[in-house]
Amino acid sequence: MPTPQKIILAGGNGFIGTAIAQKFVDDGWDVVVLTRRARIHETDGVRQVEWNGRSVEAWAEEFEGAHAVVNLTGKNINCRHTAAHRAEIIESRVSSVLAVTQAIAAARQPPAVLIQTSAIGIYGDSGDAVCTELTGTGTGFIAQTCAMWEHAVLRHSMPQTRQVILRLGLVLDASGGLLAPLGTITRWGLGGAVGSGRQWMSWIHLADVVSIVDELIRRQDSQGVYVACAPHPARNAEFMALLRRALHRPWSPPVPALAVRIGAVMLGTEPELALHGCRCLPGRLQEMAYAFRYPDLSQALGAIYG
Repeated sequence: MPTPQKIILAGGNGFIGTAIAQKFVDDGWDVVVLTRRARIHETDGVRQVEWNGRSVEAWAEEFEGAHAVVNLTGKNINCRHTAAHRAEIIESRVSSVLAVTQAIAAARQPPAVLIQTSAIGIYGDSGDAVCTELTGTGTGFIAQTCAMWEHAVLRHSMPQTRQVILRLGLVLDASGGLLAPLGTITRWGLGGAVGSGRQWMSWIHLADVVSIVDELIRRQDSQGVYVACAPHPARNAEFMALLRRALHRPWSPPVPALAVRIGAVMLGTEPELALHGCRCLPGRLQEMAYAFRYPDLSQALGAIYG
């Protein structure tokens, strides 16, 4: 039998990485997850290989002859952005990119494609302006972090490897991400609009993330930056109304910005994560005629909670 193609998922044990891994396992690929866990083992057809996310060590041998690498590594930004946390957020992203790209650059048979995840946070709090792949970097800590994250890909020369940067929107799935806390508080009857309710939420269903990664790996002409959001972003008030409907909950009063700021301190997070937003469109995905499985928010939430 022919040797299966190999895909490496760096930091692939989160809810996004787990979904991507399962898709490629189902397709018969050799799936390797680079993890900080202390042992090497295999579960559900996925080989788990230890790495520290910073330096090139024995794990780099896995890159020889691999077809694709997807780097999902990065500390969760849902925390208080203290000086220590900011340093850790930046370091976890930049160092992992440098380690991955160094391993690719040194490989005798380097991977055909690297998909480096980033985030639409690179646009900052952009108001009603429409953001695409051509939009410049915004202001603020998250925007600057995303810029450093993406620029780290350029540090090592990888002439034989296609390089794709995937700016992810708010990924929707019941198993993790944004909907884990939002679904809980909405069930508690606290699912009102946040702040003004006018901030934009550029979202994408997890199934589309997996499908887009698959398509960008398979399309040999894909490279550069792609915005990974559904084509119909929603304002926060609309998003919360549709979430209440999907969870069969009645109207909830809005949560004033001051209450959000106080609550964020109590919950150990940053209020700007809820109060800021950006209105993004997936320009390049639409140009290549990618067919979204869930282009409509009501449809996406219905599928998740149906």
